[in-house]
Amino acid sequence: MLASDVLAFVRAALPPRPARLLEVGAGDGELAELLRRDGYDVVAIDPASATPTVRAAALHELQEPSASFDAAVAVVSLHHVEPLGESCQRLGELVRAGGTLVVDEFDVERLDERAAHWLLAHRQPVGREHHAEPADFVADLRDHIHPLRLVLEALSEWFRLEEPVRGPHLHRWELPPGLQAAEEHLIAAGRLPAIGVRLVGTRR
Repeated sequence: MLASDVLAFVRAALPPRPARLLEVGAGDGELAELLRRDGYDVVAIDPASATPTVRAAALHELQEPSASFDAAVAVVSLHHVEPLGESCQRLGELVRAGGTLVVDEFDVERLDERAAHWLLAHRQPVGREHHAEPADFVADLRDHIHPLRLVLEALSEWFRLEEPVRGPHLHRWELPPGLQAAEEHLIAAGRLPAIGVRLVGTRR
């Protein structure tokens, strides 16, 4: 289920309606549908999609005219895109000059054993299976997803990126509800890293 603060962030960053939007890594299409109800024209893509309202397409292969989108939204998806450089180039080609990029991500290089231990401990009560120790969990994630610094480096060729805003993210990993405040408290106390990242960019 889409977190209310994620939806609020995206809505606040988008250009006024009507506008044509591209959502990258749309999953089950929940965010795309909410934005359509808001009055946006949304093209939602996800290479693994089995949802009729989400096009099963990879970003770097998307067949759409250049500069045909007023904005693009990527919620926890750019760390997965392959190939990264080619995908970010295609994203830059698709968004018009002056268009908006809205990114919600997490920084895997800030994920440490403390964060992994907290995450895995809260997965147990809801029956989430895990067999890795915190160090192995961190190493596995770092091994197969793009670090935020490389994502931003690839995007910066095409977009002027605002300073990232860091915050909580672990509570969104299929954990029991109500853990956001606890994560925020631990971050403020220096006991957990703030791995969540939100930023807005403008097409050069």
